[in-house]
Formats: sequence, C-alpha cells, structure tokens
Amino acid sequence: MLWVLLRDHPRSTPLNRESAPTAHEASAAADTSSPTGPLNQGSVEDLIMARLDDDKAQDIVLIDLKGKSPVADSMIIASGRSHRHVGALADHILRALKDAGCGRARVEGLPHCDWVLIDTGDLIIHLFRPEVRSFYNIEKIWAVDSPHRVSAN
Repeated sequence: MLWVLLRDHPRSTPLNRESAPTAHEASAAADTSSPTGPLNQGSVEDLIMARLDDDKAQDIVLIDLKGKSPVADSMIIASGRSHRHVGALADHILRALKDAGCGRARVEGLPHCDWVLIDTGDLIIHLFRPEVRSFYNIEKIWAVDSPHRVSAN
C-alpha cells in the first residue's frame, strides 16, 4: 500500500519488503544492557513522543491502530523543517530505541530524508518534510480526530 502512495512522488524509492519483527520477536532479541530492560508499548510511545518533542519536531500526531489494523498497534507522525532535520529526528529516535533495548527497528527513506519510516513491530513512526506530509496526508487515511494531536512548539 505504501508503494502505491510512493510511486507518485518524484524521488520515490521502493520500500524494503522484509517483514518487521513482531513485538514478541523484538523483546526476545532485545538488548539487555538497558538498566530497565525492554520497554512496553506505552513506554516506547512515550519515549518517542518525548524524543520528538525534545528535538523540536512539528505537528506530532499519535494514532491508535488497535482494532483498526493488524499492521501495528499505533502510529506516530511528525514533521521536520528540512531534510537535515528529518534525518536528525530519525537518527535520535533510532539511538533512543537502541538504548532502551528495542534496537531491531526497520528503517526506510533515510538517504533522501523526505519521508523516513521507522517500524518497530507494534509502532510505526513516519517522519516527513512538511511538503511531503501534506502531499500524502496520512492522517486523513486514518481519520485522525483533533484529540489525538499533540502540540509540539
């Protein structure tokens, strides 16, 4: 489905077709060097939301997918101001996930940094440049209501 959306973008590249690990696979293979061990789903969401807020991501949206999709339990969508900002947001999220013991995330789109997708299994993170985000309008697909929006200024 994402390839259908991506093929219309002028600098699109196909997504990796390997499946992301499930939450059970990720927790079984998680790095145990973290002092608190692997995090649960709510803690991972909180970690990512805090990291995005600290890094000045714009228009952060959390979408609960439980009961709506078998792909993931939740999705976080945020914007960066430029290619470099989107790349830095992605890098910081990947480092935070690794430090928290959830280091097996799949990443797509990092070379161009127009749209970076990070798949942790039960959580999908989309990082966009504002123009690309408005073009694909993922929030409309999932009919995001205003209570799910988080202000990050």
